[in-house]
Amino acid sequence: MQVKHYETVFILNPVLSDAQVKEAVDKFKAILANLGAEIDHEEFWGLRKLAYPIQKKSTGYYVVLEFHGVRQDIIKVLEVEFKRDEKVMRFLTVSLDKHAIAYLQKKRGQNTENA
Repeated sequence: MQVKHYETVFILNPVLSDAQVKEAVDKFKAILANLGAEIDHEEFWGLRKLAYPIQKKSTGYYVVLEFHGVRQDIIKVLEVEFKRDEKVMRFLTVSLDKHAIAYLQKKRGQNTENA
């Protein structure tokens, strides 16, 4: 089976406390771990202004997770969990090709030899 790399960005409701935000992020990381995915990188962008209102909110907590795994249904299961969680306002998951992976590693100052 081939390892596939993904990047997912999700926006959490701005009314959450710091503890609730951390709990939500940990929940999605645990879901990925249970699916056999490994998280390559995690970024918390914090509270940001949205380009347009979502659910009558103008801000949200942005979280980025880069991960890889071999299961074919990782994204399907993860996105069902995003839809079920009322804390998540929006999400987007993209598949990364080798060029995107190399770019992201270079951007973070990591060695790209094993990509």
